[in-house]
Amino acid sequence: MREVEVKYFASDPEVLLVALGQRGVSFGEPVFQDDQAFAPLDWAFGDGKLGVSFLRLRTVDGRHWFALKQPGANAQDCLEYETAVADREQMHEAILRMGYWATVRVAKSRRTGRYGEVSLCLDEVEGVGTFLELERMVADDVPAAAVQDELAAFVASLGVSVERTVETYDSLVRAAQTTAASVPANGESADTSRLTSS
Repeated sequence: MREVEVKYFASDPEVLLVALGQRGVSFGEPVFQDDQAFAPLDWAFGDGKLGVSFLRLRTVDGRHWFALKQPGANAQDCLEYETAVADREQMHEAILRMGYWATVRVAKSRRTGRYGEVSLCLDEVEGVGTFLELERMVADDVPAAAVQDELAAFVASLGVSVERTVETYDSLVRAAQTTAASVPANGESADTSRLTSS
């Protein structure tokens, strides 16, 4: 099974929530997610993502999760494996020893809902903004583009002004960090090619 998704920047989340509520979508209480993303040592932002295995450590309510995501047709069509881990720090160190580097930390408050087979997430991502993410789990032989077109059509039918992005949260956070670091206080340029966080 693969996770296929579409993602939208929502400048007015309240209007979006009303429109989704009219379709019978209700969201649960917000849950804070603390994610650390990892990439292979020979990969850098700006390189292609297709076929590359990326790793993530996530903490939610004191529980820790390890995930591997490998983009297929595009960055939002991923083969995904996820499992609970007992010790985040130990897993973090193990990932580094496997030949990965810590890229960016993605901190967000997530509310989830459902619309049929579609999972919806309303995410407030620190330093980036609020996003609506729609996901479906599909069989390996289902074309990602067809699923993404269906999800996009549903969002368009809401009649709400949102902006689609093909970027993943780690890339969006990285772009925001790079913009913020591009003009340091001392006026000198900064090398931000491999910003890391723990």
